[in-house]
Amino acid sequence: MTGEERRAWLKDHLKGTTPIAGHELSALLGVSRQVIVQDIALLRAEGYPIISTPRGYLFWEKPTGSIRTVVAVKHASSPEVVREELTTMVKSGVTVVNVIVAHPLYGELVGNLNLSTLDDVDRFMQNMQQMGASLLSELTDGVHLHTLEGAPDTIERAKWALAHKGFLLQASS
Repeated sequence: MTGEERRAWLKDHLKGTTPIAGHELSALLGVSRQVIVQDIALLRAEGYPIISTPRGYLFWEKPTGSIRTVVAVKHASSPEVVREELTTMVKSGVTVVNVIVAHPLYGELVGNLNLSTLDDVDRFMQNMQQMGASLLSELTDGVHLHTLEGAPDTIERAKWALAHKGFLLQASS
């Protein structure tokens, strides 16, 4: 199968509602996971709305009635606090699309999260701990942004819950 044929196959098979993990795609197509990563990058560069979720790749389609908003938060980087913040948001019914920090050298750094369920949060936390990965927010003393997606009422619920738990960054007077 040529690269062009492989990317056409990916476009057809990522349009479902179930994400497909990179290692599964590489096994199905008989190529390395790195080839899949490169194919996904090429498709994204062509404008295809492919997202990476904790469970794999799929085409992103905006849910009906869904909006996106950005919230500013600040907290310690301990795993317990990070889990509490992410759990608070997904329990409110929103998807945590990404995390954004303002880096002094590189400007805005964005990490895609796409966390919608408690299982997604568990997977993220397990991956973070297994990899010994640092959080982007460690670069900015805990200050970071999250893009949230959901119905207007669920977004308001998430903001309220974050404020109630002391995570939402408030303007000082």
